[in-house]
Amino acid sequence: MLRPQRNEFRRLLATAALGLLAVTACANNSSTTTTTSGVIKIGILSDCAGDFGSFYNDDIGGALSVLAAHYGGKATGSLPKDGMTGAKIAGKDIQIVGFGCSDSTANKAIEETRRLVEQLGADILIGPLSGDEGIAVANYAKTNQPNKTFLNGISGAQEATLKVQAPNFFRFNPDGAQWSAGLGSYAYNKLGWRTAAVIGDDYAFPYTSLAGFIAEFCAIGGNVTKRVWPPLGTTDFSSFVAQLPTNVDGTFVGIGGAGLITFLKQYQQANGAISSKHFMGNLFWIDPQLLTAIGTPLVGAVAASGIAADDTSAQTKAYVQELSVYPATQKDAASVFTLGYWSAMTALGMALTSVNGDISGNQKALQAALAKIVIDGPYGKISLDSNRQAIADNWVTQVTPPPAGSNVPGLKTILQIPKVDQTFGGFFSSSTPNLDRSNPPCAKKTPPPWVGNEVPVNFG
Repeated sequence: MLRPQRNEFRRLLATAALGLLAVTACANNSSTTTTTSGVIKIGILSDCAGDFGSFYNDDIGGALSVLAAHYGGKATGSLPKDGMTGAKIAGKDIQIVGFGCSDSTANKAIEETRRLVEQLGADILIGPLSGDEGIAVANYAKTNQPNKTFLNGISGAQEATLKVQAPNFFRFNPDGAQWSAGLGSYAYNKLGWRTAAVIGDDYAFPYTSLAGFIAEFCAIGGNVTKRVWPPLGTTDFSSFVAQLPTNVDGTFVGIGGAGLITFLKQYQQANGAISSKHFMGNLFWIDPQLLTAIGTPLVGAVAASGIAADDTSAQTKAYVQELSVYPATQKDAASVFTLGYWSAMTALGMALTSVNGDISGNQKALQAALAKIVIDGPYGKISLDSNRQAIADNWVTQVTPPPAGSNVPGLKTILQIPKVDQTFGGFFSSSTPNLDRSNPPCAKKTPPPWVGNEVPVNFG
């Protein structure tokens, strides 16, 4: 009788030990956040490959510059990707556990997100860059990691916040439609367009970017007669150029990144010079990197974004100075890529300070603080709506001739569109169809509230 009892005791002890190991393993893989040794771990996700790979250091630099300017961070190399140490927020050490290297695809973004969060132990993630990536990361945050905090990098697909509505995913940058506010009205009322074609990469961000133009232009009375969608990563645009109609008043171009340079060159080869009265573009047209690469063909053209590049206010100068830890990033200060990651880290620093660096309790206090943050940004205030999506000013900008001694065009901000929200003045909601190749439809209706109320700008 004694031996069976002893064996039974051993069996129970082994079972208990296995149970303890299982609990420990589950705790290690759980989304529940625990804080140890006063360290807050942050991962930063961007694209180092694909059409947006050239913005990698601008993205990372925008975020890390905040740590250097306000929280004692020290760069460990000449480039942002070399890392940063020494930062403290509310007495807690900030550890950058790693940088995610994606390629604008959802699968790669999730692979890198899992590496940063699940393998390297990031408590908080900043990123990603591109539209499909943003939707995927927002869904991952909501479903897989509800007790960690995610701040968007610069991805601008509408669905990531308006439809997914993850309570732990925060976007302190406008979406693509918000960035197009003012352009439909400008095309109709200033350029005299009544018909238009649109062309954009075939994925979530251009769907959103072109949706803003289509909604506004059609609401006033314009008609979009053709929508052309080359795949992201296209290098031969000849067949897509041939699809663009010639019997329209103008074309809105939403191709982004390296593809925009290729498209414009191939369009000129096929059709000659680009007319600034018959073409306009989204935020990519006025990005410093792309403007330098494309050059004078864009002079006179109009585009829009959340940046007023010629603003010389004290607030803008302070922002540019913050980026000085990385001269290459500072050179691209007037880029939404730099600004987006700067805004995310700025908001995170403010929120962590307000909760005294406490990320216990599944980060709920931190997330509540983030929802209330208002950034006094270089181009106006940025606040969040109930879906944790940015409300911000938009700026319509014209490309000007290069200054003397330069071959790089300048920029002149001409209109301010105040406080553009994600519903686009009531056009979009959680129940409207997802934006895609054919949505939104072109329909005449009450225009967005800023039409006719744009604010003329002259920074001198």
